[in-house]
Amino acid sequence: QVQLVESGGGLVQAGGSLRLSCAASGDMFTSFAMGWFRQAPGNKREFVSVITPIGYSADYAASVKGRFTISRDNAKNMVYLQMNNLKPEDTALYFCAASSVPTSEEGNYVYWGQGTQVTVSS
Repeated sequence: QVQLVESGGGLVQAGGSLRLSCAASGDMFTSFAMGWFRQAPGNKREFVSVITPIGYSADYAASVKGRFTISRDNAKNMVYLQMNNLKPEDTALYFCAASSVPTSEEGNYVYWGQGTQVTVSS
C-alpha cells in the first residue's frame, strides 16, 4: 500500500513557476514509476509526466515538454514537478500517482493522491 499526498499548488501569474511535491508513504516506493496527471474543469484527466523507479528516465506530454521537469528523491520518498513558464491552460488539479510500469496510461496507475490545485492567471 502506498499513500500519496501532493502539495505546492497555488495561484501564479502566467510566466511564473511552481514546484509541486508528492510525499509517498510505504516501503515499496522505489518499486514504482511515479506519474503526474492533471484535470481541468470539464475535461478528462490527462497525463503530464512520468519518471522511472530509479529516476533514470522520464517522459512528458507534448504540451509541457521543455517547461516542466519531473524528479524524485527515493531517500525521502518524494516526487517533484517543477513547472516553469506557466500558462493559463496549465490551470488544473494536479495528481501524483504510482504505477508498476512507466507509462502515460492512466489505467495502469494503482495509487493516487487527492490532488493539488494550480491556477495560472493571465
